[in-house]
Amino acid sequence: MSFFKKITAITAFSVIVFSCSTSEEKAEISDTSETSEFKIDYEKFTLDNGLEVILHEDHSDPIVAVATMMHVGSNREKPGKTGFAHFFEHMSFNDSENTPVGANRKLIPEWGGQRNGGTWTDGTVYYEVVPKDAFEKILWIDSDRYGYMINTVTEAALEREKQVVKNEKRQRVDNAPYGYTDEIIRKNLYPEGHPYSWTVIGSLPDLQSATLEDVKEFYKKYYGASNGSLVIAGDIDVEKTKELVKKWFGEIEKGPEVEPLTPMPVTLSESKSLYFEDNFAKLPELRMVFPTVEEYHKDVYALQILGQLLTGSKKSPLYKVLVEEKKLAPRPFSFQNSNELAGEFTFGVRANVGKDLDSIKAAITEGLARFEKDGFTDNELKRIKAELETGLYQGFSTVLNKAFQLVQDNEFNGDPGYISKTAKLTNAVSRDDVMRVYNTYIKGKNYVMTSVVPKGQLELAVTGSNQASVWIEEVKNDVANEEVSQGEEAVYEKTPSTHDRSEPDFGELPLFKAPAVWTSEASNGIKIFGIENKELPLVSFDITIDGGHLLDPLDKSGISSLMTSLMMEGTASKTPAELEEAIGLLGASINMFSGSEEIRITGSCLSKNFKETLALVEEILLQPRWDEQEYNRLKQALQTSLKGREANPNSIASINFNKLVYGDQHILGTPNSGTLTTINNITLEDVKAHYNTLSSKNAAFHIAGNITKETVNDALSSLATNWNTEKVEIPQPETVINNKTDQLYFIDVPNAKQSVIFIGNLALSASNEEFNNLNYANEILGGGSSGRLFQTLRIEKGYTYGAYSGIRALKNISPLAVRTSVRANATLPSLKIIEGMITNYEESFDKDAAETTKTKILKGSTRAYEGLGDKLNILREMSKYNKSESFIEDDQKELVEMNELNFKSIISKYYKENEMIYLVVGDKATQLEEVKKLNKVVTELDIHGNKI
Repeated sequence: MSFFKKITAITAFSVIVFSCSTSEEKAEISDTSETSEFKIDYEKFTLDNGLEVILHEDHSDPIVAVATMMHVGSNREKPGKTGFAHFFEHMSFNDSENTPVGANRKLIPEWGGQRNGGTWTDGTVYYEVVPKDAFEKILWIDSDRYGYMINTVTEAALEREKQVVKNEKRQRVDNAPYGYTDEIIRKNLYPEGHPYSWTVIGSLPDLQSATLEDVKEFYKKYYGASNGSLVIAGDIDVEKTKELVKKWFGEIEKGPEVEPLTPMPVTLSESKSLYFEDNFAKLPELRMVFPTVEEYHKDVYALQILGQLLTGSKKSPLYKVLVEEKKLAPRPFSFQNSNELAGEFTFGVRANVGKDLDSIKAAITEGLARFEKDGFTDNELKRIKAELETGLYQGFSTVLNKAFQLVQDNEFNGDPGYISKTAKLTNAVSRDDVMRVYNTYIKGKNYVMTSVVPKGQLELAVTGSNQASVWIEEVKNDVANEEVSQGEEAVYEKTPSTHDRSEPDFGELPLFKAPAVWTSEASNGIKIFGIENKELPLVSFDITIDGGHLLDPLDKSGISSLMTSLMMEGTASKTPAELEEAIGLLGASINMFSGSEEIRITGSCLSKNFKETLALVEEILLQPRWDEQEYNRLKQALQTSLKGREANPNSIASINFNKLVYGDQHILGTPNSGTLTTINNITLEDVKAHYNTLSSKNAAFHIAGNITKETVNDALSSLATNWNTEKVEIPQPETVINNKTDQLYFIDVPNAKQSVIFIGNLALSASNEEFNNLNYANEILGGGSSGRLFQTLRIEKGYTYGAYSGIRALKNISPLAVRTSVRANATLPSLKIIEGMITNYEESFDKDAAETTKTKILKGSTRAYEGLGDKLNILREMSKYNKSESFIEDDQKELVEMNELNFKSIISKYYKENEMIYLVVGDKATQLEEVKKLNKVVTELDIHGNKI
């Protein structure tokens, strides 16, 4: 897994990027600055082989997170050998001397755990979260990957993993709009040979030429114990853990000393302007990138705040010029991205349809001139600091997040607890600091500018731009070196050890105890569900109102989504900018959106600010502003977004699959956000009328965090008094099940490097008594990296980056579906494999599969409800499906009582291959004739689902 975007928050579902460095100009903290106290307890020690170990006790849940970070990223590569750090991360997840073949990807999920890894410019991280009974097992498997994997690498494994990485690049870069932007910027911002002048994923020709000797040389040079850090966080005993770490990690070779890299910031002698015609983009995009400073430099904190000031709010100068005044784009962005050797400050604007980028560039210049003249208010600075404080706590809401922060700051700054200094340094940023970094790094400085425009619309690029040089792969059928297999296991002599390195036993089985739920009812009938959790001074909450997309008229699909967006744009007494500032000054976040079956307004904040945050939620809900100017802006932004969606093969596949299974007369067969046609039918008066579908009688309130039942009930009294409306009947749309057999639909995306595949049909509602059993039965086929789809299509064949199956929980009937993206020339073989797996699933599901399913799901529940968001999901499930407080234990009991025949019965009923709809989105020129060989009835559709 490689990481392409810099973000500040780490969550289980987000891309993770660490920025790290050492610097002679590290920030220092003034003793007189006003700071907020924030720290994390840990114990640090070093093994004899040089591995630095950090332990953090957290007994909130019976789980343990383990993170190993290696101080080697793409910045250690050389031209001609690019992408190797990321490729080696992939190789490391294959086999090792003392574990069964495929154990890393297969066993950990079956123990109830999760695992992954990531590579960026400066480092590589491997991480797992497991139930505490598997703690020693994860030390065994983690240490074996670290110190005992290299002898098991074979030519077959090497070639297979090359295909996986190629598929990752095709999916994330080649088949994605604006996917080549990072490559263009790096080539032109950094001089040839600079460690950041190539992308993390590297060049495919470089990757294809990698040899077994290259892999071994890389391992020997960079994977010594002294070049890494290990963090263990969670439900551990520190003294016992120290002994286990010494046992499992203590004999790993120290390795050669890795020479530290010093910062290599760059300067540009002139500005550069480049253009690229993008095969997948539907909207023109401009980026301007200025060279700045490396991570931990004293100016990083002010640069981060500068990014927020310039584009992060409705008062920001670039927002006002680009969005409000000139109406050129939905929203600009700017941010500071620092890494170990250098940093970048980026401005970005994805423009409205047909807007030329010369006008975007001129508007940015005008916005910056306004910033220089008018500056910013004290409240804006205060707002940003308040938001960052809340974000700091949210970043520590799980043991995995804590492990990431500890290991990052230890490996790249030598101080696992540096986060406490980060909080103080951020809070100490002054007005003068912000203006100083602006004048130092942005004003009048040279930059790299990219104009990425839709293919055939070169007139939209900035005048005078030069064509960017990008290497684009040509995917061909019947390429011999892309056909790979599992191959023979390596023959080698095992590395000697003084310890028995065979698999340890499970520890004592952790008893999962569902969090205590409290309930009450407001005077207006709103049901209230809560979970008190005192670990951090945070709360997360929502008001969920039944209806959502189900209440959209078919010809005005998307009206609920547009309405919720408009309701966040000010209130009767607050302009959009004033509302945004009021939320920000509390360090809170409030969002409102429409889902398939409900509208939800969510909030998160520090516990001390809950009452004030809830008051703003009440104001948003009961006193909408209905600002016509904001309505027009949002509608244009939505149209821009919908047009951009037409460029994304995954979006095209998802939207059309729903249309195929539900039919075009069912509201769930249209996207929640609508289409260009339906959005054009909506007026502001329609939105105002639709507001009346928000009923207190259809609402529930959910809250989790450091707050008492009494405090919540008291804070809700105002909303209960002021919101009391009649119940609204929720439509129950008629569903017509597809009765045709052996149907395959094909949508052409010319020159697509991958084919997106959806296979499935409508199955059942989450209210159906068989829903849980179907969910359980799916685990072996498509439940994560241990599923058969993933193991075959990725691990064995190298056709894809991932392959999964599952069913979404809805009150309405929902589809059971297989989803994957495979390299274009593997489309037909992949379809045949999936067809066979579904056809033979009942017959191949045996007693072992039943037991594996039980273990995987039951143990996985120990980590399923750790975060506040997870706890909210418990409450939402209770209210939506009228479940009891004991539903988690009841569901587990139901699973335990299932036997092999029960699983087979469910599979037989719902996995009917010939009744499933096949959808392929890919390159017609090379793949249409291929898929016709599958012996299905093939129908061609356009990207909107119309028959050709």
